Amino acid sequence: MTPLLSVGFFESLQAIPANHLILALLVIAAYFIGNINPAIILGKIYGVDVRSEGSGNAGTTNVLRTIGKKAGAITFAVDVLKGFIPVLLGVRFFGLPFGMICGIAVILGHMWPALHELKGGKGVATTFGVLLAVEPLLALLLIAIVLLTVLTVRMVSAGVVLAAIVAIPLGYFFNHWYAGWILFIAVLIVVKHFGNIKRILNGTESKFSIGGKDKKNADDDKEI
Repeated sequence: MTPLLSVGFFESLQAIPANHLILALLVIAAYFIGNINPAIILGKIYGVDVRSEGSGNAGTTNVLRTIGKKAGAITFAVDVLKGFIPVLLGVRFFGLPFGMICGIAVILGHMWPALHELKGGKGVATTFGVLLAVEPLLALLLIAIVLLTVLTVRMVSAGVVLAAIVAIPLGYFFNHWYAGWILFIAVLIVVKHFGNIKRILNGTESKFSIGGKDKKNADDDKEI
């Protein structure tokens, strides 16, 4: 039995260097920041449960369609900021590697939130915030890819998946440190969009629109 396992829990904590314990707690805090879901909060304010309306997804597009443009804009902004601020602070005070770890924690917290029965969003807006804090130009290039794809094929999912794939070599070009990190995030994004990918391949994926066809295109509400 190792010395760490041969003592009690609190003695084990004392054996961990203080700075390591603090960093671990900050990563946990980043995860729970990711749990903050503006779509659910705004839904309660407006008397709408976004998880039972539209697509049932607590994300920007579903809020936009079930509550309105203002609420949708607020949801997007908060999701971006909750990815941006913890990572920016992590990079600023503890260095790039720690900021990158916080980024993964926030994204995981958004996708699989413990406070919401592990049922979260697909993490597009939050990931954008994380990348914006680490490498702003990369984040802007990827969001441009998403927008151009949406304008071309009118499928948000196609733009997101394409951006996730392109992000891997593009991230390495910016900094080789990003390679494994972005690969991990890209896999998370693709996994969350697996259903969308199947529909794209089958030719049944919904097209993006706002207006009279909202209910018909409810599956696209799950993108952001």
